[in-house]
Amino acid sequence: MPKNKNIKSILLIGSGPIVIGQACEFDYSGSQALRSLREDGIETILINSNPATIMTDPKMADHVYLLPLTTKSIVKILKEHPQIDAVLPTMGGQTALNLCIEADEKGIWEDFDVDIIGVDIEAINITEDREKFRELMLQIGVGMAPQATATSFLKGKEIAQEFGFPLCIRASFTLGGAGASIVYDEKEFDEALTRGLEISPIHEVMIDKAMMGWKEYELELLRDKNDNVVIICTIENMDPMGIHTGDSITVAPAMTLSDKTFQKMRDMAIHMMRSIGDFAGGCNVQFAVSPDEEEEIIAIEINPRVSRSSALASKATGYPIAKIAAKLALGYTLDELDNQITKSTSALFEPTLDYVIVKIPRWNFDKFEGSDRTLGLQMKAVGEVMAIGRSFQEALHKATQSLEIKRNGLGADGKGYKNYDQIIDKLTHASWDRVFVIYDAIQMGIPLSRIHDITKIDMWFLKQYEELYHLEKEISTYTIDSIERELLLEAKQKGYGDRQIAHMLKCLESEVYNKRRELNVNRVYKLVDTCAAEFKAQTPYYYSTFESEVETADGVVSVANESVVTDKKKIIVLGSGPNRIGQGIEFDYCCVHGVLAASECGYETIMINCNPETVSTDFDIADKLYFEPVFWEHIYDIIQHEKPEGVIVQLGGQTALKLAEKLERYGVKIMGTSFQSLDLAEDRGNFSTLLKENNIPYPEFDTAETADEALAIADRLDFPILVRPSYVLGGQGMKIVINKQELEEHVVDLLRKIPNNKLLLDHYLDGAIEAEADAICDGENVYIIGIMEHIEPCGIHSGDSNATLPPFNLGEFVMQQIKDHTKKIALALNTVGLINIQFAIKDDIVYIIEANPRASRTVPFIAKAYKEPYVNYATKVMLGENKVTDFNFNPQLDGYAIKQPVFSFNKFPNVNKKLGPEMKSTGESILFIDSLKDDEFYDLYSRRKMYLSK
Repeated sequence: MPKNKNIKSILLIGSGPIVIGQACEFDYSGSQALRSLREDGIETILINSNPATIMTDPKMADHVYLLPLTTKSIVKILKEHPQIDAVLPTMGGQTALNLCIEADEKGIWEDFDVDIIGVDIEAINITEDREKFRELMLQIGVGMAPQATATSFLKGKEIAQEFGFPLCIRASFTLGGAGASIVYDEKEFDEALTRGLEISPIHEVMIDKAMMGWKEYELELLRDKNDNVVIICTIENMDPMGIHTGDSITVAPAMTLSDKTFQKMRDMAIHMMRSIGDFAGGCNVQFAVSPDEEEEIIAIEINPRVSRSSALASKATGYPIAKIAAKLALGYTLDELDNQITKSTSALFEPTLDYVIVKIPRWNFDKFEGSDRTLGLQMKAVGEVMAIGRSFQEALHKATQSLEIKRNGLGADGKGYKNYDQIIDKLTHASWDRVFVIYDAIQMGIPLSRIHDITKIDMWFLKQYEELYHLEKEISTYTIDSIERELLLEAKQKGYGDRQIAHMLKCLESEVYNKRRELNVNRVYKLVDTCAAEFKAQTPYYYSTFESEVETADGVVSVANESVVTDKKKIIVLGSGPNRIGQGIEFDYCCVHGVLAASECGYETIMINCNPETVSTDFDIADKLYFEPVFWEHIYDIIQHEKPEGVIVQLGGQTALKLAEKLERYGVKIMGTSFQSLDLAEDRGNFSTLLKENNIPYPEFDTAETADEALAIADRLDFPILVRPSYVLGGQGMKIVINKQELEEHVVDLLRKIPNNKLLLDHYLDGAIEAEADAICDGENVYIIGIMEHIEPCGIHSGDSNATLPPFNLGEFVMQQIKDHTKKIALALNTVGLINIQFAIKDDIVYIIEANPRASRTVPFIAKAYKEPYVNYATKVMLGENKVTDFNFNPQLDGYAIKQPVFSFNKFPNVNKKLGPEMKSTGESILFIDSLKDDEFYDLYSRRKMYLSK
């Protein structure tokens, strides 16, 4: 039992809907904490309004409350559960902390006799109040940048006059750097100061002298009640100060720090943590280091909670920070707990890495037209990827392959920039694709010293890039027939993909693959074991690399492969890669449930994913985790190694689905719906033929491959016309056009961005109602799990619409058509597993907009609202273990559940906030109402037409 015997019931506060700056890394932390507390027999009560995550699954806590994160909800829960002894607010990011502080100020915890554990409120107040924090740091002898606090416009102007430009402005008590910016002159300063004062909940800003170009580091610490402290991970930002850590490329372990400075930094971090309060749990400390011989260290900030980087640090080291932090909050000490990976050593140790980690953020600027794409102090990324390699170069390449932005790695794919001015501009104004532009600059012959002067990126990193470029030049002098084994092995060890090598050798990717096999240059898999192989690891968490052959004393030549293949029947689940708009955490929820269901059916489960923020990449969810890019070459090598019964692609969103064609071509079995059916649903022409044969109405449409064809079609279809490319995600590139000029401009723009795409032109049903249905089909029987009606009119992307479950004003006649169409389409597509169908309803006729025979964004929402494990059922159907008729469906919902999208427009102040057919929301929350007379429903319904933009 836990050391604090008085704690038997804990309230955990979640982080709510996903927004930029607070994404699903807190759901990962919260999920881990819940599992950790339950191991100790503690009753867990969770409040979180996010329906898309695994954290709010009924299995995760004893009581799950999908309620708005307000003190009103907290009071409701505490009244229903008077047995709650303590609240743990450190797992839900800034949202949970702010709510905990508000409840504390209102005396709620005191009224209900609830202790706050895992953090000290006074510590939070010190770290959030920049002035107090500064005073404390000076007191304990930790240097900081010159800074001062302003609570008025006039005070701010005085500070600027004293410090001089450039200056850094940060709003107090905000998330993900909201309201933070670097300003270089007076005009910019006035605007930023006004915005910062408005955004801060206490109308206070901190003005710092900007330490531009200094190197930035983060340390993740854990401390127990006996004051034992361990540093779990040291992370170095490749991007220097001036770019938010959430938007920076980060590397672990630190690469360019002298040992003397590293030791000094460790001591400072521990000193800082001890000075801010007496709490047990996780802590994140950020430092800047001068880029000269002196290596002067100054503190930037400290977060006395599990942070955004904790998820990354956990995945990077294999040390589950949130899990251990939850135990420490109960009163355990580090020496009493086990290392979760070796199971034979103590948690009171610091992980050792015998590999390199690279994290690259994933942005979605294409969704925010007109947005400022320059990176700065305010976080703009919507997700991230992490890669593990034996060298920085290998990890960097694997990370760029994981991003899914149609790049095959750094350079060597013909997609780099060739214009000198453009390259210099992108280096000067830190662009989202700067990681690639550095390579382009070296390729163009721009000296490293010039690149360093512009970007202030440490010379060590730039030299790593230069080495890669020299290797590309050398390989390009060979052909597929003449390349030697040593050179091919070196290219693979440095992370170059077969596609890139094929580009250099002017041959096909398959030829490079065959050559590798012939020369025995094959991937081997290594364990993430926290201890550089000093102790045996019990947890199968792997990454791939390439090794030179070693000859043992008895003459055996081999490479060491640590991934032992069992003779059990296996299933691979393909993950959904980095979070982005249109494909978020809801697919991770589906993947986790898919893994658990396959396990229940007796399969050994294998997860492939590269997203460090999520539960699917937790090392004890699947039987085996391969932390690898969801990229063809990596997946195929794992399949060759493991030889599974088949692969599940319909749970990982468009990412996994896009690989179905290649899997089919290479003879790999796709579990559930076949590739032919998946493709048929995507091919608008063939799909419409299927609808016509089944007498199902659809909007008039045609397909075009040029602007001329599109203009000719417009004469037949009548405006308004909805234009969209094929095979895309989250409504990318969709637009409603109302005349020929708009049509021509949009088609030309689309074909420039997505060459050789087949564009679909639909007659847009103006003023129609939109609805969607999700169903499970086994090829013979169809069960509709939910029908949702959108509150906004047709033309706003389903992911951006408020939607009700069940529908609120579709008559019996319309509902019957929806049910009939859903069943007919699911069977006609030979669906085995999940399917989502979207409808437009006009004049009581139900038209089909599209069908997706895969898990959709709404499946987790429906599962939570009806309290049914639909993904579990659907996976068992895909595996052929069960028929739909085997399940006893029993949905339970009184009243209505409303899916409410959440937007992160505050990160892009100058962007048009109107909604349309392209998705822009970053997350969602769930709202339960008893009846349509509810004020909140009335408010949503009355505003439904406000946002529609054509």
